[in-house]
Amino acid sequence: MPIPGTTKLHRLAENLGAASLDLTPEDLRDIDNAISKIAVQGARYPEQMQKRIDR
Repeated sequence: MPIPGTTKLHRLAENLGAASLDLTPEDLRDIDNAISKIAVQGARYPEQMQKRIDR
């Protein structure tokens, strides 16, 4: 899932606009169905970085 981040003010305003969306139960179902078809691949971090987490 993308995590919004930006260094541009107009993009920040665009990202914040998402908070005002009202999703219906059908919207959420459609989103969930679409996400469930995406195969997650690979590790979150390279092996060396993963070893440094929660030390």
